[in-house]
Amino acid sequence: MKTKLALMAAVTAFTCTFGQEKQEMKPRIGLYSKKVDSIVVAEKSKMNIELEAIDKNYKDNKISFDEKQAQRVEVASKYQQVINDKINAEQSELELATKEMVRDAVFEEKSSAPPGKYSLQLGAEGLRMDMIPRNLKTPKELLHTWELTASFIGTNMTSKDEPFRFYSKTSEVKRTVYNSFTFTLRYEGQLGGLKSPLFYRVGLGARSDQFSPKYGKVYSQEGHTLSVQEFTKGNLKQTRFNNTYVFIPLDLRFVLNPKYVEFEGDTYLDNKKEQLSIVLGVYGGIRAGTIIYNKYSNEYSSRIVERERVRYGMNDFVVGGKLGIGYGGFNVFIQKDFTPTFNNNAQFTKKYGLQIGIELANVHF
Repeated sequence: MKTKLALMAAVTAFTCTFGQEKQEMKPRIGLYSKKVDSIVVAEKSKMNIELEAIDKNYKDNKISFDEKQAQRVEVASKYQQVINDKINAEQSELELATKEMVRDAVFEEKSSAPPGKYSLQLGAEGLRMDMIPRNLKTPKELLHTWELTASFIGTNMTSKDEPFRFYSKTSEVKRTVYNSFTFTLRYEGQLGGLKSPLFYRVGLGARSDQFSPKYGKVYSQEGHTLSVQEFTKGNLKQTRFNNTYVFIPLDLRFVLNPKYVEFEGDTYLDNKKEQLSIVLGVYGGIRAGTIIYNKYSNEYSSRIVERERVRYGMNDFVVGGKLGIGYGGFNVFIQKDFTPTFNNNAQFTKKYGLQIGIELANVHF
């Protein structure tokens, strides 16, 4: 029993020393404390059954008083050794937890966030916020997560004959680095066993594409036809074509550098570690709305804004594929729409979306 008392004293000492700085470690310490209590209670219950049997044999005159005492000492010594052996088996887990507490207290920078509430990281891997810090989750819980992501994208239009040609000179769309963005709420879960490097993602997102035509022209719809025309209403200051989708993505993510962690007798893929991954996915969506925006001036006003809802020339559904590679929270991907953005009522030579994007912001729940 001395081992248990020493262990509990160590737990108390470390909790008092680092409790103010590392509140997130308390659940782990509490878990190991409960394990020790469970071991003691279970083994003591077994010991009491054997002691009662010895006492019964003495009352039935099957053994002498000296034999009873000797057997009781033998049983007590046996279960004391069993308890000590089982606690020692848990000792390595506790030592790991306390070492992490010391390391974090010494090396990690102070956070302005309230302890145990959330964590925010900004670095080469992008912006990551954990609404529940990863240290408060078990390895199993980290294999199934909810995420809110933001991606910044450069969208180009291509033809059916040249589906992967970026920035074609014959495209009606002005060349630009960033003209689209997406927000996606998704669930990620592990496929296979606890050590599997394969994950799936499914979610719901919104995508907004913004195009500007070349040479100071504007998008125009006349009758049932959508086209690019010269602007004749005054001095054009700004024009864009806003197209918005609501879509459902389905991805597979494969971890290229898996690392593992032991927890409660099982081996898990360690999702706390920064991972190098490849992503392969498909998506399907429905068009939520399309607006032509023109801002200009004329002899009567210095600022005139027109917004016109597009009714013709657009396909209402989009289906496409995605290929990406990422490290930590920083992901680069390419997306290709398999269906054209514009239908036959649009007088454009390039009708298929091709996108290169960067996933920079992630909020984990």
